[in-house]
Amino acid sequence: MSQATADPRLIAARVAPRRRMRLSWTDPVFRSIVWQIVIVGIVAVIAWYFIHNTNQNLAARHIATGFGFLDRVAGIPIGEHLLPYDPAVNTYGRALLIGVLNTLQVAVIGVVLATILGTLIGIGRLSKNWLLARLTGFYVETLRDIPLLLQLLFWYTILQGLPGPKQAFHLGHIAFLSNRGLKLPEIDWQPAHTAAVLVFIAGVVGTIQWNRRARRQQDATGVRPAVWPVALALLIGLPVAVWATLGAPFNPELPVLRGFNFQGGGTVSPEYFALLLGLVTYTASYIAEIVRSGIQAIPQGQWEAAGALGLRPGHVLRQIILPQSLRVIIPPMTSQYLNLTKNSSLAVAIGFQDVVSIANTTLNQTGQAIEGIAIIMAVYLTISLSISLFMNWYNAHIALVER
Repeated sequence: MSQATADPRLIAARVAPRRRMRLSWTDPVFRSIVWQIVIVGIVAVIAWYFIHNTNQNLAARHIATGFGFLDRVAGIPIGEHLLPYDPAVNTYGRALLIGVLNTLQVAVIGVVLATILGTLIGIGRLSKNWLLARLTGFYVETLRDIPLLLQLLFWYTILQGLPGPKQAFHLGHIAFLSNRGLKLPEIDWQPAHTAAVLVFIAGVVGTIQWNRRARRQQDATGVRPAVWPVALALLIGLPVAVWATLGAPFNPELPVLRGFNFQGGGTVSPEYFALLLGLVTYTASYIAEIVRSGIQAIPQGQWEAAGALGLRPGHVLRQIILPQSLRVIIPPMTSQYLNLTKNSSLAVAIGFQDVVSIANTTLNQTGQAIEGIAIIMAVYLTISLSISLFMNWYNAHIALVER
């Protein structure tokens, strides 16, 4: 036998692949694969058992399954709807769609208002003004310790205790607040308004692109082109020009007291107002703490360096501190957005007809309990995943990338 053949290292190299091919319980990779297969199998068996058991119980009670009931006439009166709705004509499917839109209306507006209010309160807690810091601290510590359902009932009771339409609080006889809700002027919407809104959205996109171009030019040449003239032209000048070209319609409908109630104008119902007010004030107390902790996570040296350059505190906060703190704020802020959306299901307690309220009425009338619950779960899952995807994209967009 030659020396090369007898070399122990060569023998080990030839034997090692054969050892790796052997399936042994001592191999961690093999064990992980086996456990995954076992767990998936157990989950599949449990799911099959529940589905089989449910089908047997439904068949024994002669309960029909499926979503065919969505095409039947609903007959559910809905007080607030963004789409035209007639309970004597429209179906359960349209009623549920209106419930989804009502939920989105609460969630989207609530997220925007809670973010603004929470950010202001969080900054206020760090203020050097003793009174402002104590008031914002009292707000946070109080509202976070009171259950949300109790707050919703409190605001609803307050709104119901307002005077009637004849004694309503008013602002220049244009807006009225009473126990019937908030009455506001309403614009007679025309195609010209739709065109102006679309042009405004296009102007927002154009302004963002121009800002990016200005930033690239600044990085390349050190000179940054002015952004505000372009933004002014795209966001204000162009939409106004389109609106004026199409006839400039502007026919506001003012609310007028006639008899025992107001006629005309737009209405914000007490139920929606109380729900939005409760969700915004409650969620803002948590967002305030997130913003405060995010600002405090930035080293104090950033403030001192900016102060040494002669920058004002407000400018330092907007241009230096907040952009950096977003990387700390965004992840927990996502959870609060999801909480606000899911907490909107408490609307049923104060009579606002969201998707949960309409779905509950639907399943009570049709007996399709499983389908009704499945629709509610699918709606909230879709909304939650959409919020998570957008916030994760934004978090990755502002993340620091090493080059």
